[in-house]
Amino acid sequence: MKSPRAYVKNPKAYLWIAGTVLLFALPFYLDRFWLQAGLFAMAAAIGAIGINLLTGATGQLSMGHAFFLAVGAYSYCVLAGESGVENGHRLTGLGLPTWLAAVLAVLVAGAAGGLFSPIAGRLRGAYLGIATLALIFIGQHVLFNARDLTGGFNGRAVPPLSLFGIDFDDSETVIAAIPFQSAEKLWYVALLALIGCGLFARGVLRGRPGRAMNAIRDHRIAAGVMGVPVARYRAAVFVLSSMYAGLAGVLIALVFQRTVPEYFGVVLSLEFLAMIVIGGLGTVAGAVVGAVFVSLLPQILTHYSDTLPLVSAPGTGGVAPGEASRYLYGAAVVAVVLFLPGGLTRLITSRKTPRE
Repeated sequence: MKSPRAYVKNPKAYLWIAGTVLLFALPFYLDRFWLQAGLFAMAAAIGAIGINLLTGATGQLSMGHAFFLAVGAYSYCVLAGESGVENGHRLTGLGLPTWLAAVLAVLVAGAAGGLFSPIAGRLRGAYLGIATLALIFIGQHVLFNARDLTGGFNGRAVPPLSLFGIDFDDSETVIAAIPFQSAEKLWYVALLALIGCGLFARGVLRGRPGRAMNAIRDHRIAAGVMGVPVARYRAAVFVLSSMYAGLAGVLIALVFQRTVPEYFGVVLSLEFLAMIVIGGLGTVAGAVVGAVFVSLLPQILTHYSDTLPLVSAPGTGGVAPGEASRYLYGAAVVAVVLFLPGGLTRLITSRKTPRE
């Protein structure tokens, strides 16, 4: 066993602390572009942690993760928004306090996962992937046609979050001579949510549920023989993954400040699968690393499209930043599968751990 002093002297702990302090300080130094890019990355990381619990740790292939992001995003808009007319459509809203609407939106996403969980508990492999893919098509149909709730093709505006008397909108709050607007204020909400979700998922994976999930992934029949309730665990993990996706959807909606149906399509689900493959299946760190890579790449290419070769703004004759980013992380998926099966996090953890 390691002595307490060994844990104190562990440099990895100090690196995590230093990284957390750095992340809390970034809003004082970064401009709005990088703050919004970071917010998208943190929201994507929360969603990626959820699908990594499902696909990476339990072995359940899900192609419908974007559906549950949409449930979270639009549930928040309906619960927090006011009824009225927008873009010629009458929209329904309950006008609840925004913090309560955010919590309820996550629970609604979990409930949607719960409704699907009996299917998730019994299907596996490609069959589950096809079943969850159907959720995307159903969700897209509802989002485009339930105009009273979603606003149809044009979407609907997202009410700004209000928490502890602080409005997370573009109203200016000066802290240490630095003007804080929506991006700066939302940064801390997203960061705390990511830390909380990461720690919870880490606890699940390192505890008895995590061992049961890995047993189901590696050998379902053997897990059942050992007394693991396979169908129950699969259903429970599906609900938990849906709640993570719902929270990610709420954060993405708050950053976008508008929800549009076409964003929550098949491409978004594929991007989440790419995140966990590139970062590393079955680990929280892998989900975060993959989410940062996949979500930041198109934004960086767009930001620097004037100086990068072969990349140009859409409609100017070159390769659009979005297309270039898909080529790059598609190539990254192939490279990881062929040469680095453990994902990018394997580069960090490849050194052997000394025996206890």
